[in-house]
Amino acid sequence: MNYLMVFCNVPEETTAKHIAHILVQEQLAACVNILPACRSVYIWEGLLEESSEIPLLIKTTQAGYAALQQRLLELHPYDVPEIVAVPVTQGLPAYLTWVSQAVVSRDAGQVAG
Repeated sequence: MNYLMVFCNVPEETTAKHIAHILVQEQLAACVNILPACRSVYIWEGLLEESSEIPLLIKTTQAGYAALQQRLLELHPYDVPEIVAVPVTQGLPAYLTWVSQAVVSRDAGQVAG
């Protein structure tokens, strides 16, 4: 089983809570951490921007990632949201087993484990 940590920033806490609840309820993520606001500095459409954003840390599986990404695109208010997945190479076996049991693979229509 391959596990992923997905990073996604949203503009405010209400959106963060809404997205987190949907991802977990739909079994696209085992857990979503909503972190305190941070400042993001970036170039968008040729202009230097700075904004407050709420980071989300989303735990999922490789098998569930495509469905998670599609749902994030549907729910996210940005035109081009930050959705970055990195592999989890190590973790407490009991926790990783729980992640695999909590996430449903939409490809197979079954639990990703």
